Amino acid sequence: MMERLESWKLALERLRSVDGPDWAEAGRLAAEIARMSSDTMLRQAAEQALPVLRQAVDNDDHSVTLAARRRLGVVLDVVHDLTAPRFGRRNAAPKKLSSEDRARKVLGLPLAVQLTCEDINQAYRRAAKGMHPDQGGSAQAFIDLAAARDVLIHPRAYKDA
Repeated sequence: MMERLESWKLALERLRSVDGPDWAEAGRLAAEIARMSSDTMLRQAAEQALPVLRQAVDNDDHSVTLAARRRLGVVLDVVHDLTAPRFGRRNAAPKKLSSEDRARKVLGLPLAVQLTCEDINQAYRRAAKGMHPDQGGSAQAFIDLAAARDVLIHPRAYKDA
């Protein structure tokens, strides 16, 4: 797929750089991109460019050619984004949270702060007001909330469970 993107990129840059581009060729290229691309953004950009490019074939109006040139530029920008080098860890799985960190998230507590039992109970009461089944919450959400409080109050009993 990367070779195809590179060839589309070169063709689009060539079409965009000349003074009087061959709009029929640009239309064929956009149709090929719309048909063969696996990326939805690129496919949508090419599909949106097609009507204007086809109109530019038959029309020498400056506003139509200007719109066609802009649409070609949008497709080229999407191709550039797809071919740009990516930095960082690719396809890395997100960090798995410990049971304590998951419980803190459920209760809406910060991850890196030392908590007292009173802090935990206050957060539990605050969250329970909206999650209680009598207040429109679900029973399972309320059970999960109580379990999160128990994990934080008794961490040794639930060590990475």
